[in-house]
Amino acid sequence: MYAIITGASNGIGKELARCLLSRLDIILVARSEDKLIKLTKEYNNLSKRFMYNHKVSYEVCDVSDAKECIRLYNKYKGLDIQVLINNAGSGTFGEFSDIDLDKELNSINTNIIGVHVLTKLFLRDMLKKNRGYIMNVASSAGYMPGSPYMASYYASKAYVLNLTRAILREDSVINSNVYVSALCPGPVDTGFNEAAGIHSSAKGWTARRLAKYAVKKMYEGDEIILPGIVVKATYVGRKIIPDGLLLKIAGRWQEKKL
Repeated sequence: MYAIITGASNGIGKELARCLLSRLDIILVARSEDKLIKLTKEYNNLSKRFMYNHKVSYEVCDVSDAKECIRLYNKYKGLDIQVLINNAGSGTFGEFSDIDLDKELNSINTNIIGVHVLTKLFLRDMLKKNRGYIMNVASSAGYMPGSPYMASYYASKAYVLNLTRAILREDSVINSNVYVSALCPGPVDTGFNEAAGIHSSAKGWTARRLAKYAVKKMYEGDEIILPGIVVKATYVGRKIIPDGLLLKIAGRWQEKKL
Protein backbone atom coordinates (compact mmCIF):
# COMPACT_ATOMS: atom_id res chain seq x y z
CA MET A 1 0.00 0.00 0.00
CA TYR A 2 1.17 3.50 -0.86
CA ALA A 3 0.95 7.12 0.21
CA ILE A 4 1.33 9.96 -2.28
CA ILE A 5 2.42 13.29 -0.81
CA THR A 6 2.72 16.47 -2.84
CA GLY A 7 5.03 19.27 -1.84
CA ALA A 8 7.10 16.56 -0.20
CA SER A 9 10.61 17.87 -0.75
CA ASN A 10 10.68 20.03 2.38
CA GLY A 11 8.69 21.48 5.27
CA ILE A 12 5.41 19.88 6.27
CA GLY A 13 5.35 17.47 3.33
CA LYS A 14 8.78 16.10 4.17
CA GLU A 15 7.75 15.46 7.77
CA LEU A 16 4.41 13.92 6.79
CA ALA A 17 6.33 11.44 4.65
CA ARG A 18 8.59 10.61 7.57
CA CYS A 19 5.58 9.99 9.82
CA LEU A 20 3.97 7.63 7.30
CA LEU A 21 7.14 5.72 6.50
CA SER A 22 6.50 3.13 9.21
CA ARG A 23 3.05 2.37 7.72
CA LEU A 24 3.27 2.61 3.94
CA ASP A 25 5.47 2.81 0.87
CA ILE A 26 5.88 6.49 0.02
CA ILE A 27 5.79 8.38 -3.28
CA LEU A 28 7.30 11.83 -2.83
CA VAL A 29 6.00 14.45 -5.26
CA ALA A 30 7.51 17.89 -5.85
CA ARG A 31 9.12 20.07 -8.52
CA SER A 32 12.72 19.96 -7.28
CA GLU A 33 14.35 16.73 -8.44
CA ASP A 34 17.60 17.38 -6.59
CA LYS A 35 15.78 17.62 -3.27
CA LEU A 36 13.64 14.60 -4.07
CA ILE A 37 16.65 12.43 -4.92
CA LYS A 38 18.37 13.39 -1.67
CA LEU A 39 15.27 12.83 0.45
CA THR A 40 14.41 9.53 -1.22
CA LYS A 41 17.85 8.18 -0.41
CA GLU A 42 17.64 9.48 3.16
CA TYR A 43 14.24 7.92 3.80
CA ASN A 44 15.09 4.59 2.19
CA ASN A 45 18.10 4.39 4.50
CA LEU A 46 15.85 5.30 7.43
CA SER A 47 13.39 2.57 6.48
CA LYS A 48 16.18 0.00 6.43
CA ARG A 49 17.62 1.24 9.70
CA PHE A 50 14.34 0.88 11.57
CA MET A 51 13.29 -2.23 9.59
CA TYR A 52 10.06 -0.66 8.31
CA ASN A 53 10.45 -2.61 5.07
CA HIS A 54 8.80 0.20 3.12
CA LYS A 55 10.21 1.74 -0.04
CA VAL A 56 10.38 5.41 -0.94
CA SER A 57 10.29 6.65 -4.53
CA TYR A 58 9.73 10.05 -6.09
CA GLU A 59 7.98 11.76 -8.98
CA VAL A 60 8.82 15.19 -10.34
CA CYS A 61 5.52 16.95 -10.94
CA ASP A 62 4.28 20.54 -11.04
CA VAL A 63 0.84 20.29 -9.47
CA SER A 64 -0.05 23.80 -10.62
CA ASP A 65 -0.57 22.22 -14.07
CA ALA A 66 -3.75 20.13 -14.40
CA LYS A 67 -2.20 18.03 -17.19
CA GLU A 68 0.72 17.19 -14.93
CA CYS A 69 -1.69 16.12 -12.18
CA ILE A 70 -3.54 13.85 -14.62
CA ARG A 71 -0.20 12.39 -15.74
CA LEU A 72 0.70 11.71 -12.10
CA TYR A 73 -2.62 9.98 -11.51
CA ASN A 74 -2.37 7.85 -14.66
CA LYS A 75 1.11 6.69 -13.70
CA TYR A 76 0.16 5.52 -10.21
CA LYS A 77 -3.54 4.65 -10.42
CA GLY A 78 -2.68 0.97 -10.76
CA LEU A 79 -1.06 0.92 -7.33
CA ASP A 80 -2.94 0.48 -4.08
CA ILE A 81 -2.96 4.12 -3.00
CA GLN A 82 -4.23 4.21 0.57
CA VAL A 83 -3.30 7.80 1.45
CA LEU A 84 -3.23 10.97 -0.63
CA ILE A 85 -1.95 14.15 0.99
CA ASN A 86 -2.30 17.32 -1.04
CA ASN A 87 0.30 19.43 0.71
CA ALA A 88 1.90 21.51 -2.05
CA GLY A 89 1.26 25.20 -1.56
CA SER A 90 2.73 28.66 -1.91
CA GLY A 91 1.81 32.26 -1.22
CA THR A 92 2.42 35.85 -2.20
CA PHE A 93 2.67 38.87 0.07
CA GLY A 94 2.16 42.57 -0.48
CA GLU A 95 -0.28 45.03 -1.95
CA PHE A 96 -2.65 43.19 -4.31
CA SER A 97 -2.13 45.83 -7.00
CA ASP A 98 1.66 45.51 -6.79
CA ILE A 99 2.19 41.73 -6.78
CA ASP A 100 3.45 40.27 -10.05
CA LEU A 101 0.51 38.61 -11.82
CA ASP A 102 2.42 35.55 -13.05
CA LYS A 103 3.80 34.87 -9.57
CA GLU A 104 0.35 35.22 -8.08
CA LEU A 105 -1.30 32.95 -10.66
CA ASN A 106 1.35 30.31 -10.06
CA SER A 107 0.59 30.43 -6.34
CA ILE A 108 -3.18 30.21 -6.90
CA ASN A 109 -2.77 27.30 -9.30
CA THR A 110 -0.43 25.46 -6.93
CA ASN A 111 -2.83 25.84 -4.02
CA ILE A 112 -5.99 24.92 -5.91
CA ILE A 113 -5.51 22.91 -9.11
CA GLY A 114 -3.50 20.04 -7.64
CA VAL A 115 -5.90 19.65 -4.72
CA HIS A 116 -8.95 19.68 -6.98
CA VAL A 117 -7.69 17.33 -9.69
CA LEU A 118 -5.89 14.79 -7.52
CA THR A 119 -8.67 14.64 -4.92
CA LYS A 120 -11.26 13.98 -7.61
CA LEU A 121 -9.29 11.28 -9.44
CA PHE A 122 -7.97 9.35 -6.44
CA LEU A 123 -11.25 9.70 -4.52
CA ARG A 124 -13.06 7.84 -7.29
CA ASP A 125 -10.66 4.91 -6.94
CA MET A 126 -10.84 4.93 -3.14
CA LEU A 127 -14.64 4.85 -3.21
CA LYS A 128 -14.54 1.85 -5.53
CA LYS A 129 -12.23 0.06 -3.07
CA ASN A 130 -14.22 1.44 -0.11
CA ARG A 131 -11.13 2.50 1.81
CA GLY A 132 -8.56 5.26 1.90
CA TYR A 133 -7.60 8.63 3.33
CA ILE A 134 -7.28 12.01 1.67
CA MET A 135 -5.88 14.96 3.61
CA ASN A 136 -5.86 18.40 2.01
CA VAL A 137 -3.54 20.89 3.64
CA ALA A 138 -5.44 24.16 3.95
CA SER A 139 -4.57 26.73 6.63
CA SER A 140 -6.10 28.60 9.51
CA ALA A 141 -6.25 31.35 6.86
CA GLY A 142 -8.88 29.27 5.09
CA TYR A 143 -11.64 29.88 7.62
CA MET A 144 -10.95 33.61 7.94
CA PRO A 145 -12.82 36.21 5.84
CA GLY A 146 -9.55 37.14 4.18
CA SER A 147 -6.51 39.27 4.88
CA PRO A 148 -5.12 42.44 3.35
CA TYR A 149 -1.65 41.93 1.85
CA MET A 150 -2.27 38.18 1.47
CA ALA A 151 -5.56 38.36 -0.38
CA SER A 152 -5.02 35.59 -2.91
CA TYR A 153 -3.42 33.19 -0.42
CA TYR A 154 -6.31 33.44 2.05
CA ALA A 155 -8.82 33.08 -0.78
CA SER A 156 -7.08 30.00 -2.19
CA LYS A 157 -6.94 28.28 1.19
CA ALA A 158 -10.64 29.02 1.71
CA TYR A 159 -11.22 27.13 -1.54
CA VAL A 160 -9.26 24.13 -0.25
CA LEU A 161 -11.10 24.10 3.08
CA ASN A 162 -14.58 24.60 1.64
CA LEU A 163 -14.07 22.06 -1.14
CA THR A 164 -12.95 19.47 1.39
CA ARG A 165 -15.81 20.18 3.82
CA ALA A 166 -18.35 19.84 1.03
CA ILE A 167 -16.92 16.58 -0.33
CA LEU A 168 -16.92 14.82 3.01
CA ARG A 169 -20.63 15.63 3.40
CA GLU A 170 -21.63 13.89 0.16
CA ASP A 171 -23.43 10.56 0.45
CA SER A 172 -20.79 8.60 -1.47
CA VAL A 173 -18.19 9.55 1.16
CA ILE A 174 -20.48 9.44 4.21
CA ASN A 175 -21.53 5.89 3.36
CA SER A 176 -18.00 4.64 2.76
CA ASN A 177 -14.80 3.83 4.60
CA VAL A 178 -13.02 6.68 2.84
CA TYR A 179 -11.98 9.57 5.08
CA VAL A 180 -11.44 13.09 3.76
CA SER A 181 -9.96 15.77 5.99
CA ALA A 182 -8.59 19.30 5.90
CA LEU A 183 -5.52 20.26 7.90
CA CYS A 184 -5.66 23.91 9.05
CA PRO A 185 -2.38 24.83 10.75
CA GLY A 186 -1.41 28.23 12.02
CA PRO A 187 2.20 29.46 11.73
CA VAL A 188 4.64 26.61 11.07
CA ASP A 189 8.42 26.83 11.05
CA THR A 190 9.07 26.10 7.35
CA GLY A 191 10.49 27.95 4.36
CA PHE A 192 7.05 29.28 3.39
CA ASN A 193 7.52 32.81 4.75
CA GLU A 194 10.85 33.24 3.04
CA ALA A 195 9.43 32.08 -0.30
CA ALA A 196 6.46 34.43 0.05
CA GLY A 197 8.67 37.38 1.02
CA ILE A 198 7.32 37.62 4.56
CA HIS A 199 9.42 38.81 7.47
CA SER A 200 7.72 37.39 10.54
CA SER A 201 8.79 36.69 14.10
CA ALA A 202 5.65 34.69 14.92
CA LYS A 203 6.47 31.45 16.70
CA GLY A 204 4.73 28.38 15.36
CA TRP A 205 4.81 24.61 15.61
CA THR A 206 7.71 22.74 14.10
CA ALA A 207 6.88 20.87 10.91
CA ARG A 208 7.61 17.53 12.58
CA ARG A 209 5.31 18.19 15.52
CA LEU A 210 2.56 19.26 13.16
CA ALA A 211 3.04 16.21 10.94
CA LYS A 212 2.79 13.77 13.85
CA TYR A 213 -0.39 15.44 15.07
CA ALA A 214 -1.92 15.59 11.59
CA VAL A 215 -1.28 11.93 10.78
CA LYS A 216 -2.71 10.85 14.13
CA LYS A 217 -5.88 12.89 13.61
CA MET A 218 -6.21 11.77 9.99
CA TYR A 219 -6.26 8.13 11.01
CA GLU A 220 -8.73 8.94 13.78
CA GLY A 221 -11.08 10.27 11.10
CA ASP A 222 -11.09 13.95 12.10
CA GLU A 223 -12.67 16.08 9.39
CA ILE A 224 -11.10 19.46 10.24
CA ILE A 225 -7.71 19.12 11.90
CA LEU A 226 -6.91 22.14 14.07
CA PRO A 227 -3.47 21.85 15.68
CA GLY A 228 -3.04 23.76 18.91
CA ILE A 229 -5.08 25.86 21.31
CA VAL A 230 -4.48 29.13 19.43
CA VAL A 231 -5.75 27.69 16.14
CA LYS A 232 -8.79 26.18 17.85
CA ALA A 233 -9.52 29.49 19.61
CA THR A 234 -9.21 31.36 16.33
CA TYR A 235 -11.65 28.94 14.71
CA VAL A 236 -14.19 29.58 17.48
CA GLY A 237 -13.56 33.33 17.43
CA ARG A 238 -14.18 33.39 13.69
CA LYS A 239 -17.81 32.49 14.37
CA ILE A 240 -18.27 35.27 16.91
CA ILE A 241 -16.21 38.25 15.74
CA PRO A 242 -17.63 40.31 12.81
CA ASP A 243 -15.84 39.93 9.48
CA GLY A 244 -15.01 43.63 9.31
CA LEU A 245 -13.16 43.52 12.60
CA LEU A 246 -11.33 40.32 11.65
CA LEU A 247 -10.18 41.89 8.39
CA LYS A 248 -8.94 44.94 10.28
CA ILE A 249 -7.04 42.78 12.79
CA ALA A 250 -5.54 40.67 10.00
CA GLY A 251 -4.50 43.76 8.09
CA ARG A 252 -2.75 45.23 11.11
CA TRP A 253 -0.97 41.93 11.69
CA GLN A 254 0.22 41.73 8.08
CA GLU A 255 1.37 45.36 8.11
CA LYS A 256 3.87 44.44 10.81
CA LYS A 257 5.49 42.04 8.34
CA LEU A 258 5.92 44.60 5.57
